[in-house]
Amino acid sequence: MAKEVALLGGGCFWCIEAVYRRVKGVSSAVSGYAGGQMDNPDYRSVCSGTTGHAEVVEVTFDPDVISFGEILDIFWVIHDPTTLNRQGADMGTQYRSVIYYHDDAQKAEAEEAIAEAQESFSDPIVTELSPAPTFYPAEVYHQNYFNLNPEQGYCQAVIAPKVQKFMRTFREKLDV
Repeated sequence: MAKEVALLGGGCFWCIEAVYRRVKGVSSAVSGYAGGQMDNPDYRSVCSGTTGHAEVVEVTFDPDVISFGEILDIFWVIHDPTTLNRQGADMGTQYRSVIYYHDDAQKAEAEEAIAEAQESFSDPIVTELSPAPTFYPAEVYHQNYFNLNPEQGYCQAVIAPKVQKFMRTFREKLDV
């Protein structure tokens, strides 16, 4: 099976990871950090806002099952790409909307996707588009957080509605 990797940030990584773990053709979704100035950041340092990292999810997928463009179609639906450094009550540069591309083909596809997605939003899309930096997996307790903590308040109030929206909008993409 061929594999490709998408590296995406759209607010809290728990939300993004919870959705992509449910997508047909995705073999892994790993929460982590990227785009900052220090090696091996941890959650506390990233949340301080001083490292420059974004909370991101490394999505490994089979392009014969789901394309990078389809990965991005889901991305636009599960977060608000028009809010700078913020998703809902989560504020700070670590919550920025970002697509990190791995090659020229991903860059071109992301540029096209941004232009197409803009038609669906009245405010300008502020999603950062940058070359993929080093990805640092987050601490173990952040991985698969929603599935392991479904009754936790943040999971119920913030993540569950995003997962439900994905499931309603992309029924054909569900990994059942």
